[in-house]
Amino acid sequence: MNQIRIFRSQRGLTQEELAEQLDVSRQTVAKWERGDTLPDIASCVRMADIFGIPVEMMVRSLTDGPPTVNGKKMYGCVRVNDKGQITLPVNVREAFGISPGDLMLVLADTEKGIALVNMGVMSGETIVKEEGT
Repeated sequence: MNQIRIFRSQRGLTQEELAEQLDVSRQTVAKWERGDTLPDIASCVRMADIFGIPVEMMVRSLTDGPPTVNGKKMYGCVRVNDKGQITLPVNVREAFGISPGDLMLVLADTEKGIALVNMGVMSGETIVKEEGT
C-alpha cells in the first residue's frame, strides 16, 4: 500500500490534501497507505486522475507489489536527515537481503542517479575515499 504514499508524495500532497480531493477523511487515506483497508474503485479512479497515471496502474499497484515505472520498481520514498542519512524501507531491505552491518557500495551518475550495491558483511573492510580528499 506504500504505492499510494509514493504517488501522493510525488505530487507533493499531504494525506489531508489528498483526502479533501477524494472527499474522505485523512484517517481513511492513512489506512490505505498502511494496507489496513483498500480504496473502492471510484476512489482509485479519482486517485489515478489526481496522480496522472492510468487507472490500471493504480489498481494493479495496490495488490501486485511495487509499481513499475520505465521498467524500474518503486519501493518507496525516503527523506534524507540533517546528517545526510537515509533509512531504507523494510520492503527494500527484505527484497534485497540487506541486514544490519552490511557494507553498501554507493555508485553515482549525475545524469542517472544514485545506486546502492549490497556488498554484504565484509571482514577487513576497505574504505574508499572520495576523489579529491
